[in-house]
Amino acid sequence: MELLDLFHQGHTIDAHHVFGAHLTQENGIDGVRFTVWAPHAKNVQVVGPFNQWNGEYSYLLPINDKGVYSLFVPHLGEWTLYKYRIESQHGIWKEKSDPFGFYQEKRPKHSSIVVDLESYQWQDEAYLEKRTKNYDRPMHIYEVHLGSWRKRDDQWLTLSEMADELIPYVKDNGFTHIELMPLVEHPFDGSWGYQVTGFYSITSRYGTPNDFKAFIDRCHQVDIGVIIDIVPTHFVKDDNGLREFDGQPLFEYPNPYDSYNEWGTLNFNLWKEEVRSFLMSSFSFWTETYHFDGIRFDAVKNMLYWGGNKERGENEGALAFIRRGNYYLSQRYPDVMLIAEDSSDFHGVTSPTFHMGLGYDYKWDLGWMNDTLKYYGLDPIYRKHPHNHNLLTFSMAYFYSERFLLPLSHDEVVHLKKSLINKFWGSYEQRFSQIRNLFGYMMAHPGKKLNFMGNEFGVMDEWDEKKSLEWDLLKYPMHQSLLRYVRDLNFIYHHHTSLFEKDYEHDGFRWIDADNQNQSIYSFVRESETEALVVILNMTPASYEHYTLGVPYEGEYVELINSDKDIYSGYNMCNYEVLSSYEGMTHGLPYHLNLRIAPFGCIYLLVEKL
Repeated sequence: MELLDLFHQGHTIDAHHVFGAHLTQENGIDGVRFTVWAPHAKNVQVVGPFNQWNGEYSYLLPINDKGVYSLFVPHLGEWTLYKYRIESQHGIWKEKSDPFGFYQEKRPKHSSIVVDLESYQWQDEAYLEKRTKNYDRPMHIYEVHLGSWRKRDDQWLTLSEMADELIPYVKDNGFTHIELMPLVEHPFDGSWGYQVTGFYSITSRYGTPNDFKAFIDRCHQVDIGVIIDIVPTHFVKDDNGLREFDGQPLFEYPNPYDSYNEWGTLNFNLWKEEVRSFLMSSFSFWTETYHFDGIRFDAVKNMLYWGGNKERGENEGALAFIRRGNYYLSQRYPDVMLIAEDSSDFHGVTSPTFHMGLGYDYKWDLGWMNDTLKYYGLDPIYRKHPHNHNLLTFSMAYFYSERFLLPLSHDEVVHLKKSLINKFWGSYEQRFSQIRNLFGYMMAHPGKKLNFMGNEFGVMDEWDEKKSLEWDLLKYPMHQSLLRYVRDLNFIYHHHTSLFEKDYEHDGFRWIDADNQNQSIYSFVRESETEALVVILNMTPASYEHYTLGVPYEGEYVELINSDKDIYSGYNMCNYEVLSSYEGMTHGLPYHLNLRIAPFGCIYLLVEKL
C-alpha cells in the first residue's frame, strides 16, 4: 500500500509495478492480477476472450478509497487479450485499453495484451557498466523511423531484420547512438508515433516486447546506445484511450481550454499528482524494462507555458512535474541521458534541479538549426551581408548557457521544407560541396550531434513515412562519396579529443576569424589538453591558392580532412604537405599558415600541443 500512497502523492516512478496486468501466482494458482485507477467510476470490469467479453462476473474491487480497483483472474497466461469496461456515474459503460497496458493489438484493434516482461535474458552487462551521459565523449545520434528506414516488398522489416541491417550500418558509418522515433503504441501511422494511446505499450507494428529487447541488446553488444523518443505532454482523443477514462476528465484538464492544443489532442493535467506518477513511472519503465540509454522528451515548450504560449504564462504545475521527474530519474539512473526538445528561450533547461533548473542533460539547439539552414540556403553573394554572416556566429554567443545538442532532425525534411540536400543554393554539384561543408561545420561545432536518417547520403526526396529511403541513390558516385565523407568525419570525431572532450567548457573553442564577411570564410579552433584542431570553412565558390590564416601554436599542421578531395567527389584542391607555422601576428594570433582553400571547402588542420 505504500507504493499506492506514493502514487496518489505524485512521488513514485514505480507505478507500473502495481498497475497494469501482471502475471503472478496467488494462493498457489497462476493467473493475472489486473489493477487500474478510476476514481470517478461507479463500477469497473475486466473483459476478454476468457469471459466471452462479458464482465458480469469479473468486477474489479476497490482496494483503497482513492479509486484504485484490482482483481486476480486465475488460469490466465501470456498473450491474453483484455479491456476494462468502466461504468460512469451516469450509468454509461465504455470499453477502455489499459493505461498501464504493456502491449496492445496492432491498429485498428486496441485490446491490451498480457505479456511477460521478465522472460528476456539480457547480455549487455558490460555495456551498462561503462555507460555515461557522454558529456566528454563523442556522441553523434542517428535518428530513425523504423517503418521507413528500409522496406522490403513495401512491408516493414521485422526487428530481427532491422537488427541485421541497421545496426551494422550505424556502426560502420561511425554513429554512436540510434534515436528511435516514438515506439509507444499509437493509432495513426501518419502521426509518426507522436499521438499516443499506450504510454507503457511498445508498438506492435514491428514485433513483441522481447523482439525490441533483443534489438537493443544487439545494439549494446557493439557499443551503440539507443534513445527513445517520448511524448510527455499530450494524448489522443480516441474513445478507447485516456480521454474521460472513467467518465470524467481524469488524465486531462477539466477545463477544455487548457486541455486542447494545436495537434488536436488532449494535454495532460500536470498539476494532478496521480498523472505525475503515471508519466514519471512511464519514463522509468522504458529505461528499466528496455534498457534505453536516453529519453528524448518531445515538445517541452508545451509543458513550460500554458498552451505552449509564453504570453499565457508559465505553467507552474508542469514545471514542478518536470523538476520532480528529472530529479527522480537522475537519482535512479545517473547514467541515462534526459534530452529536451524545447523551442523556447526558457532559462536553465539543463541546469540541475537544486539550482531551480529543469534538470535535463541536453537541450536541442533549434536556434542553431534554424540559423544554419537559413544561411546555407542563401545565394553566396548575399552571405556576406552582416545580418546573414552572423547567422553562423550567433550560436557561440549563447552556447554555454545550456548543454546544447545540434539537431538536423526529421522535422526539417517534411511538410514542403525539402530534403536536406535540396535546401542548398546552387547546382547539383555545388549542393553536394555545401552539404559536405555543413557536415564539417556541424561536427566541429561544440555540442553533441544528431542527424536524421538519409541526411548522410543525400536523399533527394522529402521524408515520407510510407516509403523507404532512396537506397538506390548509393549507386551514384556523388551520394556514395558523401556517405564516405560522413563516415570519415565520424572517424575523426571519435579519435580526436579536441572535438568532444571540452564541448561544454569555454576553453574548448575560440574563434580565429569570425568577422571575414567579405570573403565569407570562417575559422576557429577546437582544443583539448593534448591537441588543437583548426577548422576553416569557405562559404563561397571562390578558391584561394595562398590564404593566410592566424594560428595559436607554433608547429606543424596536418590536414586531417578536406571536403574537396576527389574521394568525396571534389577536385583535390588540398594541402597534402605538412603546413609549418610562421611567426607573425595574424588574426590576433602569434603565428600564421599559408594554405589552399577550395570552393565551398571545409578543412581540418591538426597540431599537437607541445
